[in-house]
Amino acid sequence: MPRSAAQAVPAPGIRDAHFHGHTPCNTPDQMKAIPTIQRYMTTTPHTIQAEQSLVIAHKLMKDYEIRHLPVMRDDQLVGILSERDVQVITALDDIDPNLVTVDDAMTRQVLTVEPDAPLDQVATTMAEAKVGSVVVVSNKKVVGIFTTVDGMAALAELLQTRLKN
Repeated sequence: MPRSAAQAVPAPGIRDAHFHGHTPCNTPDQMKAIPTIQRYMTTTPHTIQAEQSLVIAHKLMKDYEIRHLPVMRDDQLVGILSERDVQVITALDDIDPNLVTVDDAMTRQVLTVEPDAPLDQVATTMAEAKVGSVVVVSNKKVVGIFTTVDGMAALAELLQTRLKN
């Protein structure tokens, strides 16, 4: 399958990097498989339709304690709306958030990954792109979302299980 510009791609040389105080794993006994994003993503994320108002989006985010909403037009992913997007618009004095649609405020360029994408590659891509989430897509359907909160949970689990040896 050809990669689109929005999909995560491996960072060049990431496996060859040496960090101060870090001894690279060189033998098969020292190396463990990198988990996929599917293990840590939030499945069946809440979504919002592009024509909905920012007020509805803000209520969804508050009610479900989330900071990112994949934006849909029917069944097609068309953008992502972050809590910050909502805050910026609602902070403007002369803007009525009831009249502003999600489509007006969303980010149209969405990073997407497949469920089997390696965790390290997704984390690297998110850091390089300075984004707080990627939408997980399989067969053109949204199946999950991976956020910085999910990333911190993955980091904690990996540190607890892999470094206790």
